[in-house]
Amino acid sequence: MQTTDWKSPATLLLSAFLLVMTGTAGHAFDINSGVSKESGPFDLFKFGFKAYKNGQKQDAVEAYRYAAEKGHTGSRWALANMYADGDGVVEDDFEAFKIYAEIASQGVEPGSEDTGFFVNALLSLARYYRQGIPGSPVSSDLTQARQLYFQAASTFGVPEAQFQLARMILAGEGGKSNVQQAKKWLNLARKSGHPGAMSVFGNVLFQEGQTVRGLAFLTAALDNCPPKDCGWMQELQEQAFSIANEEDRRVAVALAPQVYSQTE
Repeated sequence: MQTTDWKSPATLLLSAFLLVMTGTAGHAFDINSGVSKESGPFDLFKFGFKAYKNGQKQDAVEAYRYAAEKGHTGSRWALANMYADGDGVVEDDFEAFKIYAEIASQGVEPGSEDTGFFVNALLSLARYYRQGIPGSPVSSDLTQARQLYFQAASTFGVPEAQFQLARMILAGEGGKSNVQQAKKWLNLARKSGHPGAMSVFGNVLFQEGQTVRGLAFLTAALDNCPPKDCGWMQELQEQAFSIANEEDRRVAVALAPQVYSQTE
């Protein structure tokens, strides 16, 4: 994440951009699209999405911002992601944080079409609170991060939130460490097919003395790891395999496909 503050280049650029949009120069919307800043929020969102897919990211930002000002949650979420990733705008984590916070503060009605945006905002805020944003008013707050992950894990059953919450509980981040509680969340996440949760769950089992079962979960997780996580998951598996005997390793490898498919 990039270091930002209240007077970051992204903030200054955004201020200048808004002046251009609201000034006499008009807007960048395609004259043939039938969409303008006076259009409804959903039409603006659709225009922004199409513009983004076509690589017209300045138009997308403009449309998303107008829609966000009219209360469209999906447009706020899209804008926040663009700032977080530096995608079409100068990367600004604090700007992204503020937009995610707006989404989270609104809450969500059960079954609402905005549920996905709300949950994503919770996860993003939890990550920012866990790490902090250097050069901004947002400092690391592990208690707040843990609470946000708990909300997403318990109320919405999000596997990634369950996994991150379990890791914080294991490490005693933002509260007391509790292995049994962590195992509960890891088990829920791995049943949804979350490879990271399966890997950490297997490592906990291995440390508890459930050698074969732990090795099997570690192996199954590594066989299905996303590229960005394969490194640390392989390290966990290799550490465990270096301690286990040959017979336990052989049985665990044979058992891996079975434990991956387990839902109980």
